[in-house]
Amino acid sequence: MSTESTPHRFGTVALVGQPNVGKSTLLNAMLGLRLSIVTPKPQTTRHRILGIVTRPDAQIALLDTPGLHRQTRRALNHQLNRIARQAPEEADVLVHVIDGPKWNDEDEAIWKLLAPLGKPVLLAVNKVDKLADKTRLLTFAAQVTREHDYAGVHFLCARRGDGVAVLLDDIAQLLPEGEAAYAEDEFTDRSERFLAAELVREQLMLLLGDELPYATAVEIEQFEDTAKITRIGAVIWVEREGQKGIVIGAAGAQLKKIGSAARRGMERLFERRVHLELWVRVRESWSDDAAALKQFGYTD
Repeated sequence: MSTESTPHRFGTVALVGQPNVGKSTLLNAMLGLRLSIVTPKPQTTRHRILGIVTRPDAQIALLDTPGLHRQTRRALNHQLNRIARQAPEEADVLVHVIDGPKWNDEDEAIWKLLAPLGKPVLLAVNKVDKLADKTRLLTFAAQVTREHDYAGVHFLCARRGDGVAVLLDDIAQLLPEGEAAYAEDEFTDRSERFLAAELVREQLMLLLGDELPYATAVEIEQFEDTAKITRIGAVIWVEREGQKGIVIGAAGAQLKKIGSAARRGMERLFERRVHLELWVRVRESWSDDAAALKQFGYTD
């Protein structure tokens, strides 16, 4: 509990990094629950996801963001990069997440984006469990911090939760003083409708081929709570007629598999029974259509 000598702190923290470095896994580990969807595919995260950690000494508003990437051919890619660049400007503390003790041109570009903001930046070296020789970590940290003014370096395995508690302690100390902005039992500002759509999209990323998930979007058309069950109707949008059959599968088997897995995820998160219906529809080139991006919730 905060006292006069240890004032309560509140602030926003942006998790920033390349695609597929483990930002969403880290957010979930910090929260102790699965808020952000996680798949092995890059660019799984398409939205800014707020997760709230409430402690006796601080309340930490964590922002998971899309990975910064150079492929910006489509309107959707431009929007994801805009979201990823905007979040650090709004945050009080920044966490630069990288994939193990490796530093490349993309990491350097992200550092150059963050450094001029004049905010504390922590370096989170994730997936260190994959490294056999752990002595390399200290050498790597010394090399990086010689040329980059990080407020601290943390070695993590976000998937297992290793190092996460210490990182949260460091973040809390860097936040400005302030009262909590959210109720103690809140863990996000996102609606259950949004979370339901994300859970369907997670299964599309996991169960479909390498390219097809990027041509899909999910829109919730029905969300009705009753005393015994929540009824949800969702549309899976694809960009071409040929993709529709792939999502549905032979005799509807693929769509049934997607729906069953998504429904189980919803029931775990919402802690009640869910009846889920899915439909697949075509909207040509939706990912490069400003009106479609707005309809599917990808713009402000």
